[in-house]
Amino acid sequence: MYQKKMDKDIRCPLEYGLEIFGGKWKPRIICVLNEKKILRYSGIRKEMMNITDAVLASALKALIKDEIVQRKSFDEIPPRVEYSLTQKGESVVPILQSICGWSGIFYRKDSDLALMQCQKCDYNARISGIR
Repeated sequence: MYQKKMDKDIRCPLEYGLEIFGGKWKPRIICVLNEKKILRYSGIRKEMMNITDAVLASALKALIKDEIVQRKSFDEIPPRVEYSLTQKGESVVPILQSICGWSGIFYRKDSDLALMQCQKCDYNARISGIR
């Protein structure tokens, strides 16, 4: 198993934020859970489309550890587990929408290829007044 050679040395609040919700997959997971509210693992996987099981499991574990996502297990047969955003996780959504709005100004792409969550994100309405 991989071990980091140096301990994390976070000295800036921005570094902390990017560590918590940065990267390729964590913001997308947060947006999916924000839109759908509660999903099982397979539902998240289906919404994410091109993520591997290992990467999704790792990202979910990190988001749970950082108290962005909560995991609720039900004592049933077959077992059922649901994921949803915590209050801390919900507080991240406006930040991600702001980043999305900024990105929308400088990055254009075919809206047919956009993820479902991205098509429903309200950044388009907000940035139309910026231009």
